[in-house]
Amino acid sequence: MSNKEKATKISWLTLAFMAFSTVWGFGNITNGFVYFNGPQVIFSWIFMFALYFIPYALMVGELGSAFKNEGGGVSSWLHQTTNAKLAYYAGWTYWACHITYIASKGSGFLKALSWAVFRNAETYDSFPTRYIQLATFCILLLGCYIASLGLNPLKKLLTAAGTCTFVMSLLYIVMMFAAPAINPTAEYVHANLSFSSLIPNFNVTYFTSLSILVFAVGGCEKISPYVNKVENPSKGFPRGMITLAVMVVACAILGTLAMSRMFDPAIINASAESFNAYVANSSYWAFQKLGQYYHVGDLFMIIYALCNVISQLAVLILSIDAPLRMLLDNEHTKQFIPQALHKVNAHGVHSNGIKMVAVLSGSIILAQSFVPGAAAVLRQLTKLNSVCMPMRYLWVFAAYIALRNAYDTIPAEYRFVKNQAVAKFFGGWCFAVTAVCCVLGMYDKDPFTFALNVITPVVLTVLGFILPALAKREQTAAKT
Repeated sequence: MSNKEKATKISWLTLAFMAFSTVWGFGNITNGFVYFNGPQVIFSWIFMFALYFIPYALMVGELGSAFKNEGGGVSSWLHQTTNAKLAYYAGWTYWACHITYIASKGSGFLKALSWAVFRNAETYDSFPTRYIQLATFCILLLGCYIASLGLNPLKKLLTAAGTCTFVMSLLYIVMMFAAPAINPTAEYVHANLSFSSLIPNFNVTYFTSLSILVFAVGGCEKISPYVNKVENPSKGFPRGMITLAVMVVACAILGTLAMSRMFDPAIINASAESFNAYVANSSYWAFQKLGQYYHVGDLFMIIYALCNVISQLAVLILSIDAPLRMLLDNEHTKQFIPQALHKVNAHGVHSNGIKMVAVLSGSIILAQSFVPGAAAVLRQLTKLNSVCMPMRYLWVFAAYIALRNAYDTIPAEYRFVKNQAVAKFFGGWCFAVTAVCCVLGMYDKDPFTFALNVITPVVLTVLGFILPALAKREQTAAKT
């Protein structure tokens, strides 16, 4: 290898940090803590990392190694291992999952802005839901407009703000553990961390919440293009992924322990209103309390909120634009999509596709105008995203099984495991875990949330079947 080639390679440690910033965030810690009875989530985190996340990450490494020249991600993997039709469905699923995610970003933006201005949870929650949802819909339209302009430099700048939020999440853990030594007279929660107390209650609530954890650890397929840019990929990539897993496990456990010194699970679960409030506000309360421990008032919370304001808008814009390009820019699957959706404006953006995003995400936003309370809306969106977003991971595991079926014809510099039976078992296992968690995650005690969790993925799936039929009719009409 020449010196020039070595200069373009990345180390396994650099890869681990790149993947860490893609996969993990502070919201994963707070959601796990709230939904799984505080410190009891530690047991579930360890289970999820050992039996799901690590094999998932290593399978992604093998797929990326086998298709290092393919830029379409999961869709390209399926096109190479199966056929164009399945590649279309993979691209569609990846895009459709972001419809619910996009609907949540406007609410997240307004919540962060409210905390930055009013410094409390009560002001935002006191506004009538219909006004909040109308404002959220306006934020969606603003995001669609900015995305239609193709402002790539702006999106990169906004993404940097999201990185700042991520860095603050790591600082929270460090500063929280140091707080008792610096301010020993402050009020802390003394959590019971005995082994028996950390074993969760395996009831209906537990199993219907597992989709929250699956959603939290997914997304590492985004780093697949870097597999063959790692020094000595066959050893460097798995080492980077194992390091990633260790970092994520440490962050999840340490973050949970830090939060257990702040918040009492008994108070979180005291009522439906209390639970909804913690789902919507726990991250801001965490930084607010941290500021009190260090005698700086709301400083940490305001910084976190302002970073979150910008990052929520950034993610909104990127989520409108990037998945749409993955769906519509794939030459192999254009035949399954009506020509009207391929319309490109002067900025090179799929304008009709953005309109479809506005209609579908806007429908979810406006439907939630009837939900009693803004905090309940945020809880509902968290659960809905945990049902819909992991659906895209199913195609990763389907592509992996298809790759192993073509073991002799499609080479890969890195292999997760050499044994075919073991490889296919893990592919099938991860597929099954994802599917079961998505289905169980649909259940909710609130009838409206339950209905939304079922209807939304069904509608998006049916629409994915309708478009190829419309495209075929369009092609037939053109021939005649």
